[in-house]
Amino acid sequence: MNIDKLRNQTPGTSHVIHFNNAGASLMPSTVSESVISFLKKETLRGGYETANNYRDQIDQVYPVIATFINATPQEIALQENATMAWNMAFWAIDFQPGDRILTSVSEYASNYIAYLKLQKMMDISVEVIPNTDAGMTSVEALSSMLDEKVKLVSITHIPTNSGLVNSVEQIGDIIKPYSCLYLVDACQSVGHYPVDVKKIGCDMLSATGRKYLRGPRGTGFLYVNNEILTQLTPPFLDLHSAEWIKKEEYRVRNDARQFENWETNYAGVMGLKEAVSYATNLGISNIWKRITTLASTLRNTLSQISNVSVHDIGTTQGGIVTFTIDNISAELIQQKLSSNDINVSVSRKSSTRLDMEQRSLDQLIRASVHYYNTEKEISTFSDAVRAISTQANP
Repeated sequence: MNIDKLRNQTPGTSHVIHFNNAGASLMPSTVSESVISFLKKETLRGGYETANNYRDQIDQVYPVIATFINATPQEIALQENATMAWNMAFWAIDFQPGDRILTSVSEYASNYIAYLKLQKMMDISVEVIPNTDAGMTSVEALSSMLDEKVKLVSITHIPTNSGLVNSVEQIGDIIKPYSCLYLVDACQSVGHYPVDVKKIGCDMLSATGRKYLRGPRGTGFLYVNNEILTQLTPPFLDLHSAEWIKKEEYRVRNDARQFENWETNYAGVMGLKEAVSYATNLGISNIWKRITTLASTLRNTLSQISNVSVHDIGTTQGGIVTFTIDNISAELIQQKLSSNDINVSVSRKSSTRLDMEQRSLDQLIRASVHYYNTEKEISTFSDAVRAISTQANP
């Protein structure tokens, strides 16, 4: 990668050290310009008219995304974010009393809240797959838990708070002989890790545009395997996802777009398409290699600072680096770094309660790197953390 060129294409890098890519990455100028350009056209020509004039370009988002994750265009549904994508998939499942849901210790709060809501509605069981000693979801434990009553295995690929990359491909292999569905939350992994839905073997996968894909906020998508579409009932239908064919009859679309609705942020869609194309041109394997190299350097550097503890787990670790400083809250650390034009986020217990409680953690600083970050930024960041630690622990 030509890092200088990539940074020149990322205006934000001249203003901040952005280690909050797991929150929302800095957009390349080509992405932001595609959004702005479309909005300007809407301003001059009207929203409906602009969408009609650019229909062919808009529709190209489906094959662009599909190619990136090794799916077909018919298996992609655009969504406003990963949470909506995940919920559209989850609530489409025909759960019945007695069904079992298996999930991970590192499951994200929004997903787990959905399990609890469903549990209040009917007699289903939500069961947590134990971790290995390294902190990953145990494939062996999952294998021993599977039976004909398991309706869904739902896994967060890269959790929000621990550096961990769960072995979703191995999990997919274990599930194959069973009739249960497999849902993967890839919110942090698409654009970060080489996601291949065929290798994973998942039935459904949710993703966002704003994180490692470097797309605009308010964009995302859902992958649904064509082979299981007939097993699902979208929780919401309108005249886009279905057609009103008789006074008392409608017909649902026969592709993944049955999970979409008619009104869409087309400027955002154009930005998402450009973001996925940008990542495709760089090569996801190159992206993954660069991110993991930078993250490893950051972990090693932080580990050498007195009173700083790195809390990442797993045998495979991605670009999310989490740490604490003795005697100072994560919120105050974030504020101090922000005053030096360094962006990080705070990961709280309420986001991944099972994992955080198991590890006796309350708040963490989450510093998440991307390929456009540099070793010099890591050095500057580490110096700032060292100064904060010294002030808190003289």
